[in-house]
Amino acid sequence: MHINLPEKRYYSIGEVANAFSVKPSLLRFWEKEFQEIQPKKKQSGTRKYTPENVLTIQFIYHLVKEKGMTLQGAKKQLQLKSTDSRKELILSKLEQLKASLEELKKNL
Repeated sequence: MHINLPEKRYYSIGEVANAFSVKPSLLRFWEKEFQEIQPKKKQSGTRKYTPENVLTIQFIYHLVKEKGMTLQGAKKQLQLKSTDSRKELILSKLEQLKASLEELKKNL
């Protein structure tokens, strides 16, 4: 699903709800169910979603609404995704380290 949101640092709950064609109450519910969605809150209680929050919501929307997964299944998929992304980050750092060590060896 492609969402139409302008490039901004923060989005209101209404903007995010309109982008996904859902009610704001669903986003507030998902916020309670999924710890990965933690929008910033002003003192007045207004939620401000970051682009990272929107990407997480997009992934949850895809799993729950488009694929028909349960909330428990979506939570497991999010955990697997976060584990995979951590592994990819570590692998990329190790590859950079290996390349710098090989360059150092070549210069000796």
